[in-house]
Parts: sequence; C-alpha cells; structure tokens
Amino acid sequence: MQNDLIIISDYCDHCHIEPDFVMMLGEDGLIDVEVKDNVSCFPASQLAELEKYTHLYYDLSINIAGIDAIRHLLERVESMQDEIRRLRNELQFYRRL
Repeated sequence: MQNDLIIISDYCDHCHIEPDFVMMLGEDGLIDVEVKDNVSCFPASQLAELEKYTHLYYDLSINIAGIDAIRHLLERVESMQDEIRRLRNELQFYRRL
C-alpha cells in the first residue's frame, strides 16, 4: 500500500488558506499531520475531509471546536444509518420466513 502524502504548504498555497489552520486540525486530531524531512504533510486519503473542514472554517466561520463537534455528529449519524440498514435487512429476512 502506497502512503501518498500532500505537503501542507503546497496545499495551502494552492487553496489560499493558512497553514496554521491545517496544523490546528492536526493538533486537535482531525487530520493526521506527519513531518518528513522537516516538511509537514498529511495523507492524501484525508484530502476530502480537509476540504470539508476548510469549507466549514472559511466559508461558514465555524471554529475548530465546532468542526470537531460536527465531525463527531456526522459519524454518529452515519453509524445510526448503518444500523438502520442492518435492522431493515434483518427485518426483511424474518418477514420472508
């Protein structure tokens, strides 16, 4: 498995955002920040998450704590949706009997 990393400063230059924002997300555990050869990076697999967080922070003025709360709530909703799907499948199984 390849571990593709995106350099934070390059991403921030491209998206016109502050590197400190990405570092704060890393400090709060919202994304993984790695330092390779004195260069801060994040995994490419987290790009979509970072783009969501960037939208929340810059476009909607939601602070880092708010972003963390939103992330947590969305994870809970997704978990509940998965459980509902599982229960519906189980219910359909028993209706066929």
